[in-house]
Amino acid sequence: MGTGVGITAPFGRLLRALRHSRRLTIEELAEASGVSGRAIGDMERGRSRRPHRGTITALAQGLDLDESAYAELLAAARAARAGARPAEGVRVSPLTLPRGVRDFVGRQAELTVLRALAREAAEGRGVAPPAAVVSGPPGSGKTSLAVRLAEEPESPCPDGAFLVDMRGLDDRPLPAGQAVAVLLSAWGVEDAELARLTAEERLARYHELAAGLRAVLVLDNAGSEAQVRPLLPRAGRLLVVVTSRRTLAGLEGVRRVGLGVLSRQESAVLLRAVVGAGRVDAEPGAAEAVGALCGHLPLALRVAANWAATRTHWSLKRLAGRLADEDRRLDALSAGDLRVNSAFALSCSRLAPEAARMFRLLSLLPGGDFSAAPAAVVADVPLPDAEDLLEELLEAGLLMTSRQDRYRLHDLLRLYAAARHRSQDGEERSLAARSRLRHWALDTAVLAGRWHEPDYGMPPADPGRLVALDDREQAARWIRAEGDLWLAAFREAAAHGEHTRVAEVAEAMHWFSDHWVSWGHWVEVYERAAAAGAALGHAALEATHRNYLAWAYWACARRHDEAVESATDALRLAGAAGDVLQQAWAHAYLGWLRDAVGEAASAADHYHRAMALFTEADDVNGYLQVSCGMIRVLRGAGRGEAAVETCRGIMDALADPRHRDRIPDNVREFTVLTALYAVSFVHLDEGRWQDAVDALRSTRGQFDARGWHKQAGKVHLHLAHALACLGERAEAAAEYRAVLALEDRVPADVRDEARAGLAALTAGRPAPLTRFAQ
Repeated sequence: MGTGVGITAPFGRLLRALRHSRRLTIEELAEASGVSGRAIGDMERGRSRRPHRGTITALAQGLDLDESAYAELLAAARAARAGARPAEGVRVSPLTLPRGVRDFVGRQAELTVLRALAREAAEGRGVAPPAAVVSGPPGSGKTSLAVRLAEEPESPCPDGAFLVDMRGLDDRPLPAGQAVAVLLSAWGVEDAELARLTAEERLARYHELAAGLRAVLVLDNAGSEAQVRPLLPRAGRLLVVVTSRRTLAGLEGVRRVGLGVLSRQESAVLLRAVVGAGRVDAEPGAAEAVGALCGHLPLALRVAANWAATRTHWSLKRLAGRLADEDRRLDALSAGDLRVNSAFALSCSRLAPEAARMFRLLSLLPGGDFSAAPAAVVADVPLPDAEDLLEELLEAGLLMTSRQDRYRLHDLLRLYAAARHRSQDGEERSLAARSRLRHWALDTAVLAGRWHEPDYGMPPADPGRLVALDDREQAARWIRAEGDLWLAAFREAAAHGEHTRVAEVAEAMHWFSDHWVSWGHWVEVYERAAAAGAALGHAALEATHRNYLAWAYWACARRHDEAVESATDALRLAGAAGDVLQQAWAHAYLGWLRDAVGEAASAADHYHRAMALFTEADDVNGYLQVSCGMIRVLRGAGRGEAAVETCRGIMDALADPRHRDRIPDNVREFTVLTALYAVSFVHLDEGRWQDAVDALRSTRGQFDARGWHKQAGKVHLHLAHALACLGERAEAAAEYRAVLALEDRVPADVRDEARAGLAALTAGRPAPLTRFAQ
């Protein structure tokens, strides 16, 4: 029987039209389908935009739909899910809070304490803002409590809320320094700026920005005091809430909020909120038994209650009986001294076989959260089917939402899923699933990374590809979002001795790595790739990755001696292999590293050698990159004219018709920007104000667009000074104001120079003397 509504109708409106066409009330459809009346009402009103396939099937049976109408309803449900996702191009902070629990109950005393701390932080009463540690057993609702505080509309924190998963239970918990980098990125500090800061400078920048925020920062799932101690603000109005299974007794000056299990009354309130007040009030004894069998643990109670909410024909007495029976038949999953496996087992036992299998296999996915694509791969099902199965698990309470269109498993549920996977799927199936996931993750990583390489770019069209890689931005988003996934696959490939594969992935990431210097794992990636080259006995390949490793040691970890050693090893290996190009790059890296510590003569020697070798290898792109570095070195050595001549050589090479198709557009643009910025300092040093203005005008706005705010500020500052010296006072004042408009995105000394220059202009004085530092 057709609907007459049309496939483009929103899901809720279509469902309501179908119900009205059958002359059914919500209660009658709930009785006929087994789906709760509350759930149906939420779907029709658009409050529930993620209906899963099992629910659609039950509704179709209750509505007595034919195959065509069922397909139409299912298509509308899928469209609703897709429509709930952020639009392309909308930037979502990686620290966006996960969706809060709609039926949050209890914990009023604890919320009162946290609300008071939030007000104290917002009012700036103390020398340092307050901080809280929320501790308790797994499944007690620590994260839900913190998110509830952050989501309250009356929160006195107008700058919002941020959440960082500290991964305290992982084999590799998130280091404090990496958390600092993640937070700085979320607060608007661009990766290019992070790349130039030492660990100490990043921490100082973190505290500078934190002092200006009126917000809540949740450090979730902390494993130790060392993880969070550096992140506690020293000044300002930022409230930090730490959640941990431990009390973190070593932290001083924090307010501790301990969570135990719910009281009998709170358990009943939770059941009433999820299952419905009428059913709970009709069976108070059975409701109390359900709470007791779940250990009054919020996670277990919610799983059981969600299960009951979708089966309105079940009594709570029957639910309690099944919980007790499952507890006797299955091994216990413990949370401290609590036995909570019964609630999990009951929900799993009522899943469709495909959903139950998906639940078990999700335990193989690494990291804190995941998207539908790797779930489809690990379960070996089409993507739409994977989305339906994930939604079924979500509605059953066995899965939680994360940021954007991602999901996550609670730690206890991950352990439970892993136990069931081991007992039901067997080693052979487990190995096959892991292999599928590893190969897909690395294949996709190679395609996404190569988007940024001049010789590859856009991958070939593939209608079966599970993720969109239609432009560089999509590729970059995938690499960042699935960093845990492909890094785990990379490690697994290394452990399996897949040396060629390891080198291939690392090579594909080489160009992209410059765009994500703050990630924290590039040293590991290139250490493993260099080891892979050595294991293959391929000296040129090892040299390539030791060159990349030299970059990672210095750019990402500020480990100068190890960087020099790696580049020196690369030079030796490349020489033995007769690889002229990698010898050139080794000298280029050594020049860069010597320049970084002020050894100008040694840097110039390495750069000269690199330029000669790049010429021999006919690699114009490498030649141009080293030439830009040479400008800086020559300026430092007081050889201004040679620096200017080097810049002219760069511009001539760029204009040479022979190189038109050999230099990628992004390399061409960046080379011009770098060369003109570097040579502008030579003109400024020598008082050639018009030459400086010409160079700086050509670079103005380009650093801003790349998020390189420090360099952008200096362009405006130095352009203002040169214009002032030329008597162009109005334009100079505008450039000084452009520096101040960047606010705390540029260092304080740059802002101070701008204020002094502007004041001098206003007073009619000469521009203040300054030292032009890059």
